[in-house]
Amino acid sequence: MKTKAAVLFDAGKPFEIMEVDLDGPGPGEVLIKYTAAGLCHSDLHLIDNDLVPRFPIIGGHEGAGVIEDVGPGVTKVAPGDHVVCSFIPNCGTCRYCATGRSNLCDMGATILDGHMPDGSFRFHGGGSDIGAMCMLGTFSERATISQHSVVKVDDWLPLETAVLVGCGVPSGWGTANYAGGVRAGDTAVVFGIGGLGINAVQGAASAGAKYVVAVDPVEFKRETALKFGATHAFATAEEATAKIAELTWGQMADQALILVGTVDEQVVGEAFDAVGKGGTVVITGLANPEKLTVHVSGGVMTLFEKTIKGTLFGSSNPQYDIVKLLRLYDAGQLKLDELVTTKYTLDQVNEGYQDLRDGKNIRGVIVHDS
Repeated sequence: MKTKAAVLFDAGKPFEIMEVDLDGPGPGEVLIKYTAAGLCHSDLHLIDNDLVPRFPIIGGHEGAGVIEDVGPGVTKVAPGDHVVCSFIPNCGTCRYCATGRSNLCDMGATILDGHMPDGSFRFHGGGSDIGAMCMLGTFSERATISQHSVVKVDDWLPLETAVLVGCGVPSGWGTANYAGGVRAGDTAVVFGIGGLGINAVQGAASAGAKYVVAVDPVEFKRETALKFGATHAFATAEEATAKIAELTWGQMADQALILVGTVDEQVVGEAFDAVGKGGTVVITGLANPEKLTVHVSGGVMTLFEKTIKGTLFGSSNPQYDIVKLLRLYDAGQLKLDELVTTKYTLDQVNEGYQDLRDGKNIRGVIVHDS
């Protein structure tokens, strides 16, 4: 069949809207009609050459939609099911899935190559194979993806809102609650209040943190953080660190959570300085893997027993946490609707990403034509 998609042909270039060919589902695969796709900074890393995929590739890794068809052997979902996609597929049987770390599933090895684990592609055009970001390609109206990339969700929930729990919400919420281990009474500082950072704020507040300090140079984002549970918000790390010292009588923060769009040495150093004895720094934001962005005093780390760790998907488990977060939303205990700043059509994908660069959005969402 034919489908309309936003394709990236090289770093430094915008997405091109074009019609591509799509194969139907094979064994263990499903055909999904996407309802919505989130505009996450990770796709910008492809344009900015921080992450190097195989080109050409269809963008988008935060998606939700309806299953239209299934291939042989599919047992997880059926046509008509409403699903949210997980940008890390989870097979359920590899070493990591079997030990409760399905966010690290071995099936994630090819997410930047954009092909299925066997090396084959489902999108084609212009005489070549076209990859799908994270094996999903949510910037396409339809896609053929693995059944291990979808999570069935309650069909009364609006998919234009549910889409957010495919990446940004669990990545941020889990950064605070799972990777960071925020507890009641803790002091947590969040660097970067975008689509992930705002949910780290929300997650830390839900865990009962006494103080949640947000750091972002954009006033609109600081104001939004205060509506999502932050107790304080500052434009600079210097201001935030001084206030944390005052609030904690010099003990400093228990957790520093880094969710800026592109991580660099400076923000890691600022986060390291913001935590006190036994404190934890969690790095969720991405950077070019070839760049060394963690440079801190090993002596201070040892003497103060500080920890620096990374987390993928907020150390959440997609099959469980996507459903859990949506049910918290359904119960009025998690804000999702308020996260969406602007909705776009697929044709406006480049405009949406420019708004992200300009600091205008907490989260932009593409709504596909019905």
